[in-house]
Amino acid sequence: MENQMFEVVGACKINNEWKPYRKVIGALNENLAKEKVLADIGSKHRLKRSYISIESVNVVAGE
Repeated sequence: MENQMFEVVGACKINNEWKPYRKVIGALNENLAKEKVLADIGSKHRLKRSYISIESVNVVAGE
């Protein structure tokens, strides 16, 4: 199977304020893309998953 590119849009709570984010992630499917975003933002900003919301996951049109 080949990786697809997904655009993940949501918000994360940093300093009692919800800040929006938009990330493009390569993954095999939508669920793995969500997991990668949760792991990436959680480790970078030291946030629990309850402070990270995902609003939408869309496939990015390829080249």
